[in-house]
Amino acid sequence: MTYDPTNIFAKILKGELPCHKVFEDDTALVMMDIFPQSKGHTLVIPKAASRNLLDADPAALSAVMPLVQRVAKAVQVATKADGLRVAQFNEAPAGQTVFHLHFHIIPAYEGVPLGAHATGRADDGELAQLAKDIAAAL
Repeated sequence: MTYDPTNIFAKILKGELPCHKVFEDDTALVMMDIFPQSKGHTLVIPKAASRNLLDADPAALSAVMPLVQRVAKAVQVATKADGLRVAQFNEAPAGQTVFHLHFHIIPAYEGVPLGAHATGRADDGELAQLAKDIAAAL
């Protein structure tokens, strides 16, 4: 499989589509997942073009992983989550739905089951507020 430069995350990175941005630097874009599995579900999207972990440049991975950790800590602070799930999917059989490398940071709350992946669109106002709260915690 090859990288498709017209995927939705590539379009967001180019500014062709909107998002609820938390943070952006030369390495990655951090944004809210509009189909969250839980309140505060955040995505870290490396800017380097790769389909997933399997074809990613090791240097790009080295550059983005400290940001994944920073964002995870900020999500936990901002959401007061009891735990966090960090996930990354490789190809459709494994659950990948957007074929641009990205990392999910999914807050977990005691006694609250996670929603299904990529279902149930969140409220834009709530996402905008969560993005601000997480950005402040960064």
